[in-house]
Amino acid sequence: MFAMTQDPARRGPTSVRAGRSRPRLLRSWLLPGLVLALLAIMIAAAALGPVGLSPTRIAAALGLAAGDADPAMLDRDRLVLWSIRLPRIATAALVGSLLAAGGAVMQGLFRNPLADPALVGVASGGALAAAAVIVTGDRLLGGQNGELPAGFLPLAAFGGALGATSILYRIATRRGRTSMAVFLLAGLAVAALANAGLGLLVLLADDRQLRDVTFWLLGSLNGATWWKAAMLAPFPVALLISLPFLARGLDWLALGEAEAFHMGIDTERLKRLCIVLVSAMVGAAVSLAGIIAFLGIIVPHLLRLAVGPGHRLLLPASACLGAGLLLAADTCARTLAAPAEIPIGILTSLVGAPFFLAILLRQRDRFDQ
Repeated sequence: MFAMTQDPARRGPTSVRAGRSRPRLLRSWLLPGLVLALLAIMIAAAALGPVGLSPTRIAAALGLAAGDADPAMLDRDRLVLWSIRLPRIATAALVGSLLAAGGAVMQGLFRNPLADPALVGVASGGALAAAAVIVTGDRLLGGQNGELPAGFLPLAAFGGALGATSILYRIATRRGRTSMAVFLLAGLAVAALANAGLGLLVLLADDRQLRDVTFWLLGSLNGATWWKAAMLAPFPVALLISLPFLARGLDWLALGEAEAFHMGIDTERLKRLCIVLVSAMVGAAVSLAGIIAFLGIIVPHLLRLAVGPGHRLLLPASACLGAGLLLAADTCARTLAAPAEIPIGILTSLVGAPFFLAILLRQRDRFDQ
């Protein structure tokens, strides 16, 4: 009985050092482990599909090994990989990393593990702009066949997300200071208005437009191209460039704005940078993949439980884990019901919502305090 209740300080020094070294060891191996897991998921995503590809055929199609297959089959494998699967893998990884990293920044900014970019109207603004283009744009901007110019839908959704953020920032900023509480509450109002606009557009849409709007709002990576992946590539680079300032600022902001200010953090500059960066990242992701829920909440929350709240590790780890999870979900979405495709937002909600509820039930005692 006494052995079970003894003070940890009275245990041998070896056991104490071992207990302290476990979190440090986990933090040191977390990023390499996540990168290796992401590479494994990428290989699986390249192999799985209506046309199954073995690792040797993938290596031959990529020019990494000499293939013994028929030249016609090798040409087909190259076409499948370079024109369909690899662009989709790159787009899925980039979208997942942007959504998860955006959620991590938003949670650090609001000092709330339940904060999510979708709550502040960023995703809703992009969704409203995209739905408006689908319903009215093919008539106003389309040609004789009613098709939209290439790339117009992603640009419209990106502009809608940034427009919603600009409105929120103006509402929440007064005398040079931005109130995060006002920003969050105004975001809920903007999201409600955007959802009302979406409902009106759904009523005005015909059958084809309604199908396109619904499928886009549920999230999909169908039609991913190298051009779309290239559109997303600058945003993770911007996150890496701003990582030192973001990580230090968000770590001190967790103690309170006054404490962060006294430690030399320009809190207003930090708020502006976080708002602009999250809006750009999430707006770009939503513009190409539609509404994909729960990645921005679940991924940072899981990593905080594993390695703590330090943002220098949390932000890049969230990007890696978000990329892997969305890529795995997209692989399931295009293979479970092949040749049909399940909207990826349905899968992330089916898995993410129960998991999120389980986390809430496990930690509900903390919320009661």
